Amino acid sequence: MKKKKLGEVLRDRGQISIADLQKAIGDQQGKVIHLGELMLERGLVSKEDLGAALEEVSRIPYLNCASIAPDQASLKLITRSMALRLCVLPVRTEQKRLIVAMAAPQNLAVLDELRFTTGLEISPRLSFRSELLQAINRQYAVEGADAGTETGRNSDGTPYQEVEFFSTSSRQANQEAIQEVQADLRQKKTPAVRLVSEVIQAAMAKRASDIHIEPRVSDTILRIRVDGVLHDYQLIPRTLQNSLISRVKILSDMDISERRAPQDGRFMVSIGARQIDLRVSTLPTQYGEKVVIRLLETSSPLTSYSDLGMPDDVSDGLKELLAMPQGMVLVTGPTGSGKSTTLYSALNKLRQPSVNIVTVEDPVEYVLAGINQVHVNTKAGLTFVSCLRSILRQDPNIIMVGEIRDKETAEIVMKAAQTGHLVLSTLHTNDSVSAIVRLLDLGIPGYLISSSVTGILAQRLVRKLCPCHSFQPATLEFKERLVQLGLPKTPARMAVAVGCDKCNQTGYAGRIGIYELLRLDESIRSLVRTTGNIEQIRDTARLNGMRLMQEDALEKILKGTTTLEEILRVVPTESNSDLECTECKRRILPVFNFCPSCGTRCSVESSSSRSRNRELVPEGAF
Repeated sequence: MKKKKLGEVLRDRGQISIADLQKAIGDQQGKVIHLGELMLERGLVSKEDLGAALEEVSRIPYLNCASIAPDQASLKLITRSMALRLCVLPVRTEQKRLIVAMAAPQNLAVLDELRFTTGLEISPRLSFRSELLQAINRQYAVEGADAGTETGRNSDGTPYQEVEFFSTSSRQANQEAIQEVQADLRQKKTPAVRLVSEVIQAAMAKRASDIHIEPRVSDTILRIRVDGVLHDYQLIPRTLQNSLISRVKILSDMDISERRAPQDGRFMVSIGARQIDLRVSTLPTQYGEKVVIRLLETSSPLTSYSDLGMPDDVSDGLKELLAMPQGMVLVTGPTGSGKSTTLYSALNKLRQPSVNIVTVEDPVEYVLAGINQVHVNTKAGLTFVSCLRSILRQDPNIIMVGEIRDKETAEIVMKAAQTGHLVLSTLHTNDSVSAIVRLLDLGIPGYLISSSVTGILAQRLVRKLCPCHSFQPATLEFKERLVQLGLPKTPARMAVAVGCDKCNQTGYAGRIGIYELLRLDESIRSLVRTTGNIEQIRDTARLNGMRLMQEDALEKILKGTTTLEEILRVVPTESNSDLECTECKRRILPVFNFCPSCGTRCSVESSSSRSRNRELVPEGAF
């Protein structure tokens, strides 16, 4: 059935004449006003009739704001400034659902912002804009529930703290500009400056890693990335977009007149005892410049391997590799997989007065006392290659290279690993074995890789379940998926994300690592020197006891650390479609190399290459 429009409902009910309806529709053209508000303003329909008609059209209950008394606890969930901006009024809370009167209850962006800000599900109620604005001013003023900037709080209700901006540029002009921005912030002259301050505070409070400023057709949305997942934070009017972005560009020492080319910059802020380094990147888009701000704590992450989620066998193997006087240890994974945190945790354990540690990074992400850290400056001619050549003349014991990006850098660090230095670095690959292929693709000879690289650690970050999680009986779908991923025996129960105020109703709080450590022994070195075949290298490593990331991930599912959905979202997984048992011909899984039918006596082979057999890891090895 075709959905009726508001005018049709009012006409069919006999509450407005056809002539009055056509005149109202004609008068609405070219004006930013809803048809219902126009008819109500001109007295063509009564408020009760219009509310009933809107309720029928939108299927959202109508609420008369003139006669309601909102719950005080609900009023505190949304600040006065946000209520005015979104034209919403919180009414009451029912279990985990907040009832909100809204002028635009079908606006999904507003609903998402309210859901993220309050941590509750939103149950919208329809109300008129004029009545809502009067009710907001009346309730927040009379009841004293305004938690806006006038009372020392941010737009999301968190306490406002003084923010100090610092320039990382040596230019006098930029330092003076930052002083002006700071003065505007203290005097509350510029809304854009205040908004930048509030967003940074909110991102820090929610443990966010990135802030996104994304222009759209009619507005601009602010989003923050928490535990690797983006969330909508706030909508701002289109009129504030250019002012907001210009302020960020001034702080970052960028050219505010250049809007057609990408730019990069940085600045620092101090909030209380915390100091944050912000890396800013702009990108021209269809509706304006998109800005991404990465937040980095200037203090180093002095985290133990167990806190990172590293299994005992992986941490013991990594400690042995780091205890060697020379060689290269690579950490691989995509952007945002925690490679830098792992490297800095390793450097923290290696630093001591008798050791000279030098790092070359782009940029220096964390500051470690007792370590010589070099920041790459390509514009000034200070590249990875030129830094490394100088570092080798600085009598180093341990060298950390932020990333291997080209053949020349790879050759220098590998030769350094052969001449009595311990070298740590990163690569962007999917798993540990792929790092060898990546180096071969860069043009590094197999003999140089085999004689330099001692170990490769591949990792991912997955969200941990919040303590509010619960356990439920394992569903059939859950068990079947675990079997497909290689688990011989499925558990009787499964962990389920619930959600609470501490985790913003997401069910997850913090992240933990999923790891895979490849140690290059003589059998693997021989394969690297001769064939470089990735399948043969992986098969040999599995026979030598290497556990894949998929196995570590399944173990964390069984322990209730995370969920299957989170693992499938982040960790690369394999199905059992390519292997079959040579004894019973049953399709089995490449992860555990275990056939549930035959037990430990059988071997497996790939259906695409029957001639290559492998002995199975005994049952219980996991």
